[in-house]
Amino acid sequence: MEIYQASMEDLEGVSALFNLYRVFYKQTPDLVAAGDYVKERLDKKDSVIYVVKKEGKYLGFTQLYPTFSSISMKRAWILNDLYVDEEARKQGIGEKLIDKAKELVADTGAVSISLSTAPDNFSAQRLYEKIGFKRDEQFYHYELSI
Repeated sequence: MEIYQASMEDLEGVSALFNLYRVFYKQTPDLVAAGDYVKERLDKKDSVIYVVKKEGKYLGFTQLYPTFSSISMKRAWILNDLYVDEEARKQGIGEKLIDKAKELVADTGAVSISLSTAPDNFSAQRLYEKIGFKRDEQFYHYELSI
């Protein structure tokens, strides 16, 4: 099993996983749009995508976006997407991807990783809490769709 930062050579495999990730969150499947989105991220280098492969098969990915913390005056990362193929679950792949994300935080001198997940995604919540993520009880988070 190998885990590494995705490049344009991984576009097809990452796009397929990204499409499945979106379907998991009740979005209409659209492999073409998923591919366009991933290609744009790779072209613009405005996110970091890590993938897990075994014997040529893509098993999982995570995508992180940079941001900044005004309070700490340091870089931070948003772990926006994490997905493990259904057939590859319960093998520690999600934890390996988060470990790789933690390396990115350390390597960039960032202060934290933040993430959000659906209230009913209990398996993800268990994983995040096992690793040490804490549910924010200090701030309310709001979103405005435009």
